[in-house]
Amino acid sequence: MTTDEQSIRALIESWAAAVRAGDLDAVVAGHADDIVMHDVPENLRGIEAYREAWPPFFEWLAMGVPFDIESLEVTAGADVAFAHALLRCGPADEDPGRRLRITFGLRKEGGRWVVAHEHHSFPIAGQAAGVAEVRRCTSGGTRAPPPGTSTA
Repeated sequence: MTTDEQSIRALIESWAAAVRAGDLDAVVAGHADDIVMHDVPENLRGIEAYREAWPPFFEWLAMGVPFDIESLEVTAGADVAFAHALLRCGPADEDPGRRLRITFGLRKEGGRWVVAHEHHSFPIAGQAAGVAEVRRCTSGGTRAPPPGTSTA
């Protein structure tokens, strides 16, 4: 593992620890001012929007929800990098096997790595139906209407 990969891994692990602790300043610290985050509930742009998104999540975590990195892979170039992780994140009684997926896009600013992009997602319910829908859309088929809607 390269020094840059080690630095990025430490940055992400520190970020996750800050999330668990509800430490907003530490959560935001390693992020670019123009951060773009595609999150489960919404898409955000800019450090202030990123900062404002966290307090409700901290309240949810305070109910005993874990936020634990299970796997983390990092690939770093000279001035850009990406990482992806799987985290345990959600009430254990709901679906203990469900994992939050996070992808990070990073860049080097002033000699230090900062997160410029985050994408958070959970697997969709009915994974097989989702895979079939993606295949249908990418093979030139027509998109099915959303569940609960009528085509008539």
